[in-house]
Amino acid sequence: MKLAREYFKQDALFLAEDLLGKFLCRNINGKVLKFRITETECYLGKGDSASHAGKKKTERNKVMFREGGCVYVYLCYGIHYMFNIVSGQKNTAQGILVRGVEKFNGPGKLTKALEIDKRFNGVDLGKSKEIWLESDGVKFPFKRAKRVGIEYAEIEDREKLWRFIAIK
Repeated sequence: MKLAREYFKQDALFLAEDLLGKFLCRNINGKVLKFRITETECYLGKGDSASHAGKKKTERNKVMFREGGCVYVYLCYGIHYMFNIVSGQKNTAQGILVRGVEKFNGPGKLTKALEIDKRFNGVDLGKSKEIWLESDGVKFPFKRAKRVGIEYAEIEDREKLWRFIAIK
């Protein structure tokens, strides 16, 4: 069942856990690919120094200030696109980085395999026929860990266990 936009209006910490086991679906030239989400990271916007939206709204992060249910894509190190799901209410700037799916472990690998790039920035997951999420009710047990690649963040934000990894 395709996840409705309302689902994404929930808090990012809840969704980062709950997204584990859901399907990330991508229609590429009429062929629908579906992969279960196996790893996520939570970013809580204002006050989270690890978040792109931790300080203020900019041209780069403005999508994060929308109502939950749209895609936030950015280029990391000028090489890899990162696929994020905006969550929460409008102007809360919360989001979830999808770090891995079955068969593609690592955010850069999954975006390359699913042909996700900057064209998807701002796409509505509830309306899109190219990219969306589905649930069949499967839940994965998980472990928590520190977020990756946020050395620039304040120590308390680097220490938070806001990375969620499925245990299968």
